[in-house]
This record gives sequence, structure tokens and C-alpha cells, in this order.
Amino acid sequence: MKNHLSRLFLAATSLSLLVSLAAIAKVPAPAASTRDDVFERTIDELQAAQASGKTDSRRLVQAYLARIAAYDQAGPGLNAVLRLNPAALAQADALDRERRTKGPRGPLHGIPVLIKDNFDTADMPTSGGALALATLQPAADAYQVRRLREAGAVILGKTAMHELAAGITTVSSLTGATRNPYDTNRVPGGSSGGTAAAVAASFAAAGMGSDTCGSIRIPAANQNLVGLRVTTGLSSRAGVMPLSSTQDVAGPLARTVTDLAVMLDATVGADPADPVSADSAGHIPTSYRDSLRVDALKGARIGVLRSLFGSAPEDEEIGGIVRKAVDAMRAQGAEVVDVTVPDLDALLADSSVIAYEFKFDLADYLAQEPNAPVHSLGDILDRGLQHVQLDAPLRLRNQPTVRDSEAYRQALARRATLRASVLAALAAQNVDALVYPSLRRKPVRIGEAQTGANCQLSASTGLPAIALPAGFTSDGVPVGMEMLGGAFAEPRLLALAYGWEQVAQPRRAPFSTPPLVDGRAPHPLHGDARIAQGHGATADVRLRYNLLSGELHVAARTQRAVPSDVIAITLQRGDGERAGPVLAVLARSGQLNGDSTLTLRGQDREDLLAGKLYVHLYTRASPLGAGRAQVRLMR
Repeated sequence: MKNHLSRLFLAATSLSLLVSLAAIAKVPAPAASTRDDVFERTIDELQAAQASGKTDSRRLVQAYLARIAAYDQAGPGLNAVLRLNPAALAQADALDRERRTKGPRGPLHGIPVLIKDNFDTADMPTSGGALALATLQPAADAYQVRRLREAGAVILGKTAMHELAAGITTVSSLTGATRNPYDTNRVPGGSSGGTAAAVAASFAAAGMGSDTCGSIRIPAANQNLVGLRVTTGLSSRAGVMPLSSTQDVAGPLARTVTDLAVMLDATVGADPADPVSADSAGHIPTSYRDSLRVDALKGARIGVLRSLFGSAPEDEEIGGIVRKAVDAMRAQGAEVVDVTVPDLDALLADSSVIAYEFKFDLADYLAQEPNAPVHSLGDILDRGLQHVQLDAPLRLRNQPTVRDSEAYRQALARRATLRASVLAALAAQNVDALVYPSLRRKPVRIGEAQTGANCQLSASTGLPAIALPAGFTSDGVPVGMEMLGGAFAEPRLLALAYGWEQVAQPRRAPFSTPPLVDGRAPHPLHGDARIAQGHGATADVRLRYNLLSGELHVAARTQRAVPSDVIAITLQRGDGERAGPVLAVLARSGQLNGDSTLTLRGQDREDLLAGKLYVHLYTRASPLGAGRAQVRLMR
């Protein structure tokens, strides 16, 4: 058994690394330019650059591969990309030839995108984030992947995910933990956390994920993105490894609402292979992009679902940020009202059907794959191929012996009652959407269990919900809010989200993955500060700042003084001539020298780069300050 496990692990690991290295090795030496032409670029901007001849699909692929090489396993080590498509450059070349001879197919022609690793791809394995399935090679693309290729998109690779999509922190036996680029000690959310981290870090123009209970919306919220859980049945799930056939949906994540609409237009469509999807054909508009309106908030009625804001002290910061965003919507002409859904907490309780369906749906999926290495959840558990953090929940979900149990029937009935109650509340208050936080609490640190999710309302009602940026916490972590509407209300939700985006301009790139410089991650910044006043003590401070980690190394040296002269050397925020609070003590009382490494967060990082931080010297002769020096950094 040990030899079997070793061979499986080495095969999976080698496959991923060799494919990645093969793709990255094709990236040419960087051109003599300081520009990063894909950083935070929208699909429209990338399309315009191709149309004008400033770039082409090959160069876009190379640019994204360069960013992945700089930041995914190197630099901050996001660990968001599982494997790269070795044929990506060849596919880009073919699309460039087609553009020259026939013109573009549409807005996605030549645009690189990333796909969550539970979407079947005929040219890459589909593992579902599971070590046990690392070599599973489907024969055909998932419906939505095929539609993307038909639209001219380049599938750049597959992203890491929470193992078997069975959680919301993105950890797996195949990849380990994925990091949040806004705080690399925190989770990105899950299960589509790899896609979200990659899109936030500009590893691709946009990406695809799946959502069974928040797995698109939670990582979108945690990465300052937009993500839409569509009405159940609007998008085909054919070829997507299932978690729960009743609750699963699949769809895009993007940095802007327009990009989201472009991806939605390319992937939504009636699919006979997914009967639920086929029944939704009459609800698909000609174009979701056409529904976007700058003034959509004016005259809209927004219902605040305060019961989902939480009442614990840990909920206050996130709730306050979302309430402030709602106030900003009101200022743009939206009418805001409080909405109550009777017995909401009781209806939400035990309305998930994942525990009843997962074991059986996964077995059905694997039965369709003749070369599947394992054939059931039980096989995975018997071989010990699951990540330790998933051991207990997967064993619990392997316990049901039949799908059609009484508890399962009660959960389905509860879902129907919940859906009817929410639709009644929407109608009674005549609101376009209900708004509430996507998560009531910040993303947890890696290895911890996430609490405070509000994902179940959309998942249990089958109604659409869009996650959009609401703001940032005091330490720079993104906060998302959700808007939920009636069945097939996607055009209205997209319009409201677009109106909010145009007014609030909420998108902010993560600090840990800045623009490349000459095709490489930027080097650390350096600075010197000197405090000298008359014939008294002087202080010399040398600084080194790592843009990718937020770490500031400071070496402070006091001269023309004895240890007893020194009270402290400090780092403080400053506003013009006025000193701000102490951020760090660089040398303590009685010390001439001090060496320290600080990890700056949020506003402190921004203030450092903006020249708003100062070094102060305090001595026995000048206990209220012997002077200060502004911290200025340069390459």
C-alpha cells in the first residue's frame, strides 16, 4: 500500500510540476520595458490592444505566465494555479492567425482564462483538488469550457480548489493551502479560492468556479471580485465534478462587472446534457452585458436583510462596512428598506442537501470515467488520500447508505418553503434585491475553520445572488456584500452591481502581486532616514521594504550618545507637521541600536509608500522628541 500511495503521489506531483515548467519555459526573455500589460486589465482593454496590434494572444499568454511564475510558487507563494495548459501558446497562435484571416469571434477572442479543477478538460486532468484523482483524464470538455473555447478564449490552466469542493477555505490533499493575496496568512475562501486568488492577482483575465454553498461568492468577497451564483438551472453543470446535484451551479468570477457579464454571455446556454439547464432556455437574454446601466441604482428598491448581518462582536466590523455601502447606494438614489423573512433562521437550518447527495453524486460521476483511479468517496478514505482537515467531514458524508432518506425528503421540503417565503418577501416589499454580507467575519488564518458564512440563502432557494466588493477592513482585507434577487433576475442584479461599481470604484489590486518590472517581480525598496539636531544625539535608520510580503526591515543606530541617553527610536505616522501615533519601537530605552522586521498591513503599507511615515528620536535631553525624519523609499 505504501508503494502504491508513493507512486500515486509522485505521479500527481510530477505531472503538475512538469506541465507547469513546460509552459513557463516557453516564456521568452522579457522585453526591455517596465510595463506589465496585463496587470488589472479588463477584457475590453485586452481586446482593444489586440485589435490595435499593440499585442496579440501569444503575448497575453506569455505575460500571464510571467506573472504566475513570479507570484504563484515564488514571491508570496499564492499556490493558486494547479497546472498550466502546455498547449496554451499553440492555441493562442492559432487564434492570432484566425484574427488575421477572419477577424475576432467576439470579446473573448484570444483572452486567457483559468478554470477551476472540477471542470472537465479534454487536454488536462480534472482532479477536483483530490490527490486520489490527480491522473483522472476526461474524454471531453465540460459544457461551459467548450463554450469558452468556441468564444475564442485560451484556457491557460486549472486552479487549486478545496478538495472535492467540500469546504470554504481552499485546502486539499493535492495542493495544500492556497493563500489570499491581500493577506497571505489568510485563506482565500473556497471552494473556488484558487480561481479567485488567481484572478485577483492578474494571473488571467477572468476565471471559472462553482458554487454549492458560497464557493463562488465567498472567494469573490475575500478577493475584492465580483462573482455570481446564477438561478439554479441557468448554467449547465454537465462535465463539472459534482458536490450536490440539487445545489451545484457553475459560473465566472471577474475583477469587474462588465468582465463578469462577458463571461456569462459566453457560458450560459441550454444544454440537453443537463436537463435542469435545458428547461431554462427561455430565461436567457440576448446579452447580459446589454443590461448594464450606470444609473441602475437610481429608483431601485434595496431590501436590507438585517438578520444576516449578525449580532456578535466579531460581526461588527464587516457589518459596519456593508451598512456604509448601503448608505452610499441610498445616496445614489436607491430606496433602502428593511426586509424580514419570517422564521428565516429556522428555515435555513438543515436546508442543505450536500450531506445526502455528495457520496452518491460523486460515485455517479466517477462511474462515467473508465480510467478513474478510484470509484467512490469510500475508496478515497480507505486509502487515506484525503487531507487531514477534510478527514472528519468526508467521513461524515460517507455515512449515508441510501440517498432517499426521510431526512433528505424533509430538507427538500424545507427548501421549498424557504424559497416561497423569500419570494413572498421580495414581492411584498417590492424590492429588486436583498442585501447582506457575504461573510459576517474576515477570512480566517490558514488552518482555521471559517465561520460567519451567509451562503445558504441562495443555495437553498435556488435564487441568484451576486457578490460584489463593499470595502476593506482596517487591516486591508476585502469585504463583500451579496445582492439576492428573484428567479432569473440576473440582468437586474448585474445592472445594480454595475451601477454600484461605477460610483464606488471599489476595485483595489492586492499588494502582494504588483506589476512586474521588466517581466519580473519588483525588487525590495530601500531607504535611509537621519535625525540630527544641534550637538545632541543623532539617529541613522536604514530600511528595506519587501513589496510582496509587506515586511519592513529596519536597522536603527544612535550616535553621539550613551545608552542611558536614549529613550526610544520610533516609527510613527505623520500628517504634515503633526506627529501621529507610534506604529513600532525601533530601539528601546537604554539601547543605542535596534534591528526589527515589521509586517505592515492595510493603511500602514499605503502610508509607507506615500511618504506618510516618520522616524522619531526621543532622548533624556529631549523627552518629547529630538527630531524626526520622513521615510522615503526608492528602488
